[in-house]
Amino acid sequence: MSASKFLLHACCAPCAEYPVSDLLSLGIQPDLLYFNPNIHPRFEFERRREQVAKLGEIQSLSCIYVDDFRMEDWLNHVWENQYRSRCEMCYDIRMEYVAAYAEEHGYDSFSTSLLVSPYQQHDFIREIAQRAAERHNVEFRYFDWRPHFREGQAMAREHGLYRQKYCGCIYSLEESEWKEKVIADFPSDWEVLR
Repeated sequence: MSASKFLLHACCAPCAEYPVSDLLSLGIQPDLLYFNPNIHPRFEFERRREQVAKLGEIQSLSCIYVDDFRMEDWLNHVWENQYRSRCEMCYDIRMEYVAAYAEEHGYDSFSTSLLVSPYQQHDFIREIAQRAAERHNVEFRYFDWRPHFREGQAMAREHGLYRQKYCGCIYSLEESEWKEKVIADFPSDWEVLR
């Protein structure tokens, strides 16, 4: 099965590894879209963007990068009255943008590397992405790549890709047991958030 133009939202390079491999095996050459305004702090946002670029080079794929960094949305809790959770807000912001981008740039269908992670809420992602797809007259392709999560992580290790220790938003970093290790590399950037 193939699509003439397929867009894969890449939340990060390690999570995109297996989906890219699977899509290529199906004869689908995806373009990668890095749109992740949830990633905080700024150095982490940039580091993950650089790693998606590296994966694109390794697999000879086109990459699109959107420099949309919305720390204020998370710090000001804009999601509290509109969404059931910050994760729902995060999925909605990203899937809406991806679907709109796909429509505007002539893609037939899209998916997201979020679907490889056993830590993400698949039902939410699927529901939100499907609604966005319908609004923008494109097809959302659902794949349950979770059984291959560890395989994808091993591929990322082989390619020397940075494998982050938290989901991405400032709250997930606060909750991470790896917080101090993550911020140790960029203490000046982190001070802005204290």
